Amino acid sequence: MLFDELNLHAALLKAVRAQGYASPTPIQQKAIPYVLAGRDVLGCAQTGTGKTAAFALPILQRLSAAPRRDGRRPIRALALAPTRELASQIGESFAVYGAHTGLRHTVIFGGVGQASQTRALTRGVDILVATPGRLLDLMNQGYVDLSRVEAFILDEADRMLDMGFIPDIRRVVRALPAKRQTLLFSATLPPSILDLAGGLLDKPETVSVAPSATTVERIAQSVYFVEQSDKIDLLVRLCEGQSITRALVFTRTKHGADKLVRKLAEASIPAAAIHGNKSQSRREQALAAFKRGAARVLVATDIASRGLDIDEVSHVVNFDLPVDAESYVHRIGRTARAGASGAAFSFCGYSERPLLASIERLIRQRLDVVSDHPFRSGRAASENQSTRPAIAAKPSQPARRNSAPSVVYGSHRGRSSSSRRPFRRDAA
Repeated sequence: MLFDELNLHAALLKAVRAQGYASPTPIQQKAIPYVLAGRDVLGCAQTGTGKTAAFALPILQRLSAAPRRDGRRPIRALALAPTRELASQIGESFAVYGAHTGLRHTVIFGGVGQASQTRALTRGVDILVATPGRLLDLMNQGYVDLSRVEAFILDEADRMLDMGFIPDIRRVVRALPAKRQTLLFSATLPPSILDLAGGLLDKPETVSVAPSATTVERIAQSVYFVEQSDKIDLLVRLCEGQSITRALVFTRTKHGADKLVRKLAEASIPAAAIHGNKSQSRREQALAAFKRGAARVLVATDIASRGLDIDEVSHVVNFDLPVDAESYVHRIGRTARAGASGAAFSFCGYSERPLLASIERLIRQRLDVVSDHPFRSGRAASENQSTRPAIAAKPSQPARRNSAPSVVYGSHRGRSSSSRRPFRRDAA
């Protein structure tokens, strides 16, 4: 299928072609027709699947097709995102794809001064992209009026839940018109998200891309059994190998991220960190350094990494295994993007063996064990064999490709429809 077959206006097709795209991704093929038709949508898609364009393109078309009102422009579309980085990237997508529509947008988020944001709001915008905290702040100050919103987009809903934003979202929703189009996108659909969707969406169309295993199978995944005290030395050794050209490394804590950057710098390996304690400007500087190659390693926490759009990440390293297995899939999905291949290394200490077992149960495959390295933890490796789950074959998936042969010192070879229900006020 080509973008021309999705009934998009010429102005949007021109912008799409300018970005070098000819064919829509699966989530775009499925979601765009429903959004153009004005339907509510519940979308299950991970970062890197093209989901932003899946809602940005049809929302731009619906807004540009309506007659322009006189006077100051009211906010007609609101997109909520959990992090500043993701909000900025969504705003960039609206800017790029809406370049020939005459529509205005702005992005508001915390961590920076509000003066430029309030100026844009005072001038009037058609599309507002926001993080929940700053949005509520400016609503309380009288800068934001949501009474004429026609389309509401909630992106990364599962991460919103993880970050405790659901009460804020409920407050925002109470300020929206009851008659509106609502789009909810989430990488996963646990019961809590389905319950949230039931209160937001009116007879939604559910769209999803192929299961996460499709992406997982393009990634050469391996596990290193290593004592916690040896993890930094192992990472340094791996980074000294030539195959790691651009690595995204995940730690469980902000302190751990900063410590890791210092240790890598001592080994003459340029690295930068992003996490919640970093100011917005420092996070942007770190990300820019990583994108241009000045920092070969970007160390991140899970929450700070959500929404990052970085191409050509050769390796993802789980320095600390994630507490919840689904975060593993989010993490490694930062490599092997746009059909490319990639590698994911996971460091597993003795106390992390149950976490590894949970990951392997979720992705329904065992990670290849790399034993040919100088920091191997015998007790973690040997005792882990009895806790690793038996993996049943996936009948609907192709046979797993050979993923990660031996690695030596860092060289890698290798819902149903429902009526909208009002929120309970006692839940907010």
